[in-house]
Amino acid sequence: MLIRTIREEERDLYNQIVAHPLQAWEWGEFRKKTGVEVERLGFFQGEKLIKGLQATFHSIPIINKKVGYLPKGFTPDEDQISAIKQLAKKHNALFIKIEPNILQKAATSPRFTQLTQLLEESGATRGRSLFTRYTFQLDLTKPEDELFENLHKKTRYNVNLAHKKGVKIYENSTQEGMEQYIQILEETKSRQGFYAHTPDYFRKIWQSMGDSGMVRIFNAVYQDTIIVSWIMFLFNDVLYYPYGASRNLHRNVMASNLMMWEMIRFGKEEGCRIFDMWGSLGPEPDPNNPWFGFHRFKKGYGGELMEAIGTYDVVMNKPMYQLYSLGEKWRWKWLRLKTRLPF
Repeated sequence: MLIRTIREEERDLYNQIVAHPLQAWEWGEFRKKTGVEVERLGFFQGEKLIKGLQATFHSIPIINKKVGYLPKGFTPDEDQISAIKQLAKKHNALFIKIEPNILQKAATSPRFTQLTQLLEESGATRGRSLFTRYTFQLDLTKPEDELFENLHKKTRYNVNLAHKKGVKIYENSTQEGMEQYIQILEETKSRQGFYAHTPDYFRKIWQSMGDSGMVRIFNAVYQDTIIVSWIMFLFNDVLYYPYGASRNLHRNVMASNLMMWEMIRFGKEEGCRIFDMWGSLGPEPDPNNPWFGFHRFKKGYGGELMEAIGTYDVVMNKPMYQLYSLGEKWRWKWLRLKTRLPF
């Protein structure tokens, strides 16, 4: 098998064979705008491109090392692991974090036994997750009336209530729409005290991906006011819900419930097979978890709870990796604390 860097003229072909928007060419261009190094590799049988991957490399302050990240790539095999180790050497990376795009029903057993063994034998170790291990996925090939009937009773009631109250859902996939989303997100962050990306991050997403049709922005409007704004990704027949924000206004009209239902309808209109709701808690969620309400909200739409294999770090220098992991643990504790501080 030939493994080499993907060329600019192979962009469309590359996008056809990768399976997630975080592996899309346009996402890599966006990450470059944030100051991150990007590598794209193609795996060829003869002259035919059969697999591709995109990894980013991030500088670690002080120690003159980098961290690699391969999110939602194809199922790891010996070729992939060998290739990313070569990339790690090229970029002087301490390790490469991989979160493969492999999902199974959460109740399925055995749980990725052979793949886990391959990763561990290749020097990979369990790492801190950037992506949640679980997500809800909804089969959009079912008829619309069946999808509506499969909503939880309370969810269906809330969708109907939003309709009756006069909530309207509009698409505004423009620079203006992105600015509207940013404004509402800043209000949400201030109210709920959680960590989120900066306005510049989202503006760069639009600059890099707005023309591709992958990024779609929707607003829920009530009494001429935008009260909910969502960013959706549309990629290779799958619809994703990565980002959402809401105002602390008119919460009784259940705008988010209608928004989710209209996204289901939008996905069907676009010919999508699956709606991936981009993260959830596991099969036995803790009601005290701060994300429990969001999990329950998504569950109400009748999707299947899916489990990924999780996060592995392909480590190049174990002693230094252990020190780095300890530092990261304390850094994230500080970031969480910082969101709760009153200044």
